Amino acid sequence: MLLAKVVGSVVATRKEPSLDGLRLMLVRPVDENGKPTGQHLVAADAVGAGPEELVLIATGSSARQTQATDKRPVDAVIMAIVDSWSVDDVVKYKK
Repeated sequence: MLLAKVVGSVVATRKEPSLDGLRLMLVRPVDENGKPTGQHLVAADAVGAGPEELVLIATGSSARQTQATDKRPVDAVIMAIVDSWSVDDVVKYKK
């Protein structure tokens, strides 16, 4: 699992039919301080995340383990909206 921030949405009117009904969001991984790291990813949204929200994502074969993405051709999924996190008992983020 990775922490990430929702930075946009992706609209694809022509796509594989098994993707119908899935919202596609653009996310960017963040570090433990909330600073952007790595490259942007397109992730299927399994939980109704919105713009600028911090989320947990899974990638690879784990991305197909949610009810929303089971047997669908996705490589990244938003599987949780983060309420808070802490490092060494220091709160780094609180919604």
